[in-house]
Amino acid sequence: MTGRPRKRLHKIHDRTHRIWFHSWKMKIYTRTGDGGKTNLLSGERVPKCHNRIDACGDIDELNSWIGVVLSALPDDQTDRQHELRAIQSDLLHMGAFVATIAESSAADGIRGPTAARTGALESAIDRLDSSLEPLTRFILPGGSPVSAWAHVSRTVCRRAERRVIAVCAQEEAKPKGFDETQRYLNRLSDYLFTLARYCNHIATEPDQIWQPEGNRS
Repeated sequence: MTGRPRKRLHKIHDRTHRIWFHSWKMKIYTRTGDGGKTNLLSGERVPKCHNRIDACGDIDELNSWIGVVLSALPDDQTDRQHELRAIQSDLLHMGAFVATIAESSAADGIRGPTAARTGALESAIDRLDSSLEPLTRFILPGGSPVSAWAHVSRTVCRRAERRVIAVCAQEEAKPKGFDETQRYLNRLSDYLFTLARYCNHIATEPDQIWQPEGNRS
């Protein structure tokens, strides 16, 4: 977002939507952000502590942690791998959406999460939960490594959700499309919590039950 490379504008079609994006050979460093400012995708020059940049940073961090979870999943968990890769794609779309002012010309074709993708998360939660024992007590993050990393992803997801809500709270009018973005992130944190329990289940690791002080055996 910060460079000024030579661009070619490409149009991509799929069955449901159109995406416009710029393709170029990008240098790793541009020096344009050395003064503490960067560009939104829609072109506005803003401080790197801008609320939209904060939100994009947390979405990016969340995507990275989901990559860690993916790298640690057993090879036979192909359905989970497909789910997580689809989520990573959703998050890339979300980052572009959050980094674009809705009224700008750059917003044409850039979309946030859809209700269908939020519904897909709910269906995935139900599938995972059907194989687990009912949850009757609070649990602690832990157990297998992949479960612990799913819990880290969950907490980063909650932070990203708060950042997106902060964008809405700090702008005069709630940005168009942010309602579904908030719903998606809220549901994604539920998915990651359920995934963490599922990962312990397939590793034959019990849930790490919280023992309040005074009730420990």
